[in-house]
Amino acid sequence: MRIGIIGGGVIARLVLEHIRDGALGEVQVVAIVGRSSGSKGKLLAESFGVPFVIGLEALAATRPEAVVEAASHEAVRAYAEPLLTRGISFVALSGGALCDDALRERLEQAAARHRALLYVPSGGIGGLDTLKAVCLAGAEEVGIVVTKPPVAWQGIPYVEKLGLDLDRLTGATVLFEGSAREGVPHFPANVNIAAVLSMAGIGFDRTQLKVVADPALKFNTHYIVIKGRTGRVEIKFESVAMPENPKTSMLACFSALAAIRELGCSTRYGT
Repeated sequence: MRIGIIGGGVIARLVLEHIRDGALGEVQVVAIVGRSSGSKGKLLAESFGVPFVIGLEALAATRPEAVVEAASHEAVRAYAEPLLTRGISFVALSGGALCDDALRERLEQAAARHRALLYVPSGGIGGLDTLKAVCLAGAEEVGIVVTKPPVAWQGIPYVEKLGLDLDRLTGATVLFEGSAREGVPHFPANVNIAAVLSMAGIGFDRTQLKVVADPALKFNTHYIVIKGRTGRVEIKFESVAMPENPKTSMLACFSALAAIRELGCSTRYGT
């Protein structure tokens, strides 16, 4: 499997380390792509001895079979459709970008038309196979509560507008409560899991999202409730944050690795 990587952060490094160690099977990174010669990905590429390229056309010229986006919503908007139309599979880790219905529809159509896979991994949650089954039977309610320590919500424009002093919180504080449709765009690097939950389930408008900052927390915590004809499902995840980036859980990073390994597998257990 020949893959390209968009981004030069913690997930990109983790992917390269595991490919180097042979943990992902027969996978070759043919390029890391950045926006300019000053991109973080350039140093990462040099340290792992893989090519660094700038822009879409240079990436496509390396003939990847799949491209892993580990950068931003903007990267999904810029790269996903033109790569899919070339028959190149696209793994979107910033699944929140697909809250845009028009974009998601174009990508789904491009993937179907050109027989390329559009793959949005589970990220920092699980249970999506159960969710899909409940939805087939008839789902009545799907909700997720995303709770993280205050440091994880630093530097987010929406949170800054709330006027909270995150360093001085004395208890759990709700930052947002409403539909995933409304909430996901407010937290582009933190609640992509709510987007994945919405797309796998009953949609952005019916999926409920609650975002909380809690100074007492040690782990990034995700609590999911699913109700339907099959019964009630409650799932709780307490995830260790990546030391290099407290906004990202370790589980989300390793979900990306599992997605890459799945690309080349002929056998699948669960979804």
